[in-house]
Amino acid sequence: MRRKTVGGNSGDTIVGQGTEIQGNLKATGLIRVDGKIEGTVETKGDFVVGSAGHVQAEITAQNVIVSGQVQGKITALGRLEIGKTGRLYADASVGSLAIEDGAVYQGQCKMLSKESTEDEFRDEIAVE
Repeated sequence: MRRKTVGGNSGDTIVGQGTEIQGNLKATGLIRVDGKIEGTVETKGDFVVGSAGHVQAEITAQNVIVSGQVQGKITALGRLEIGKTGRLYADASVGSLAIEDGAVYQGQCKMLSKESTEDEFRDEIAVE
């Protein structure tokens, strides 16, 4: 699976272990979660859930990488990756999907066409 380097970009948001967020989180860059989030998450960048992360949310992002636990609904306009330690209990709309051996995925998956992902991205994420 493809891994991104976290840090070095002022648009990155990191939710560290021991941190809990309830509500709406909206960003333009990468969001990495090693703590807990409950609510909604929207970003034009990638959304990464580390192995210690727990998320219960409706998520919209370019790419979503799950190594922890996620419950809710996901729209990954690019790629949804579930790592070997990932546990995903969610319905997902994705451009593409990758699941490593050992991962858990329970839910329905809808594959988006390239045209629909571009349209949905413009409609769903309007950063002011």
